[in-house]
Amino acid sequence: MKWWLGVLGAAGLAFGAAGLAFGAAGQAQAQSNDLLFLSYNVPNSLNVDGPGGTFPPSYGGMLQLLEPLVSYEKLRTNEDGVIELNFTKFTGRLAESWDFDEDSLTWTFKLKRGITGCSGETFNADDVLYTFARAKSISGASPVGYFLANVGSVVGFTPALFGARAQAAKAKEEGKDPPSPDARDLGAEVTKVDDYTVRITQSSPNKLFLPVLSIFALMIYDKETMEANATEDDPWSHTYANTVNAPGFGPYCLDSWEKEESFNLKANPNYHGGKPFYDRVLVRKVPESSNRLAILRSGQAQIVEALTPKEFQSLRKTKGIKVGGAYTNSTMTLALNWKQAPFDNVKLRQAIAYAIPYQQIIDNVYFGDAKKWDGMIPSIYPGYHETKTKYDYDPEKAKALLAEAGFPGGEGLDAFPNAFKIGFVSERESIVGPAVTMMRTALREIGIPVELDPMPLSQFSDRQFVKKDLPMAVEDTSRPFGIDAGYSVLLYFVTVSKGGLLNWGNYSNERVDELYDLAKVEGDVAKRNAILAEVQEILMQEVAWIPVVEFKTQFAWREELSGVTLHPEGQLRFVDLEE
Repeated sequence: MKWWLGVLGAAGLAFGAAGLAFGAAGQAQAQSNDLLFLSYNVPNSLNVDGPGGTFPPSYGGMLQLLEPLVSYEKLRTNEDGVIELNFTKFTGRLAESWDFDEDSLTWTFKLKRGITGCSGETFNADDVLYTFARAKSISGASPVGYFLANVGSVVGFTPALFGARAQAAKAKEEGKDPPSPDARDLGAEVTKVDDYTVRITQSSPNKLFLPVLSIFALMIYDKETMEANATEDDPWSHTYANTVNAPGFGPYCLDSWEKEESFNLKANPNYHGGKPFYDRVLVRKVPESSNRLAILRSGQAQIVEALTPKEFQSLRKTKGIKVGGAYTNSTMTLALNWKQAPFDNVKLRQAIAYAIPYQQIIDNVYFGDAKKWDGMIPSIYPGYHETKTKYDYDPEKAKALLAEAGFPGGEGLDAFPNAFKIGFVSERESIVGPAVTMMRTALREIGIPVELDPMPLSQFSDRQFVKKDLPMAVEDTSRPFGIDAGYSVLLYFVTVSKGGLLNWGNYSNERVDELYDLAKVEGDVAKRNAILAEVQEILMQEVAWIPVVEFKTQFAWREELSGVTLHPEGQLRFVDLEE
């Protein structure tokens, strides 16, 4: 029996150090080879095209259950004992090998054989076709799978699909048959050659094709189990994936799931990469970072995430505990909604950018584990450009720009009573709270009447990423999973009607859209980077959002655990871990 199991009662999990007790819904009897992971939340959905697609704990859950065709190779173990990935080299997961024909723009994937999923079904080409057909149906609340295929230039995955969806909806409303054939049906762009060979055709060469295949929304579902849970009104099983399970071929299978409380996994004994070290993984929601810290210190959990920078610092000299991480793609941004007055005024946006106390946030919120972000793209990404336009803390310049915007000393801003509320995730109060408080103080000093608007993560995700109606919002959990500047531009800044997806600030610029289209098909690396550099200059000049800081992605764990790996999603993959 593991040393820490003595504090876990058979009736449930009780954490004396933090004064917490998990109720019946979160109970799980401890066994001899369990991993206990503490997070600020647990999945709210397991649907790659649903609300979970923009909710980190949700796609963190999907990553355990589903498996991609390809992923990144491991690069090195850094000085903290954390494994970093090589974002220029790919390794097969469900795919055994692949090749690309430049003349026909066709990728041929040879699939691994003998892979069994959690439902007992055998993996084959039909599962791949089902996953792409589901993505092309754009039937979910947030069509992330479609977006990724579009990013990778897969034939047929174009914005025209949304027009086809609207036509079908109108026909249904009028009691008519939908247009036939439906453009949303999967055609020759993804085809089955045989049970273990799939071909995917591109509309143009695109270096983002393999990166997008590694992202959670194109991980492969178990076709048979998904179809068994479909209904006439929900042929793609969105309700099932939102509320019950994500059946796939990953290293873990879902054991039990109580939203807002717990997420329990059991090892897939038939996992193609070998049975995971841990028989079970128990994920528990512990909203307060101080409680996660106390539980880790007590020895009752092996690994935790999302502590405050100060808490991470406090653990660095704690016997029996390790802290590790690196600068990857963790950033803090302040988004201002372009579709809501007065934030359509660029001078006002620039004034706010000059009023942010960047160094104060670095010193007093991140305690040095952050750096000022002078750009719109994570600085480790290929194609990142440090822009000539920069916004340093300069309250006098901020006041001058506020006057140029037509609001000297803030006069006239009271006409927008609902605009100056900074939304942020209440579960991340211990990290984001101090930063937004500093922003509020600094903005009030130049005459901008800012208030704070904390809200639960599920509500924030819906308003920020789906409805896109927050006037101001501080975001520190979203990250571009495709490791490339062009991917980031498309994800956050390309006009939604032109193929952009998240773009939570509703930014739109025709020149940026045009330049992205040029970069998408440009094969020369130097020319492509020059195009992307021009894009980044425009974004900074217009303050598409305010880049605040880049900060380290970090975890804290018991010293006997190893294998902590930094993936693009910032989420652990429990199959990496062992003792």
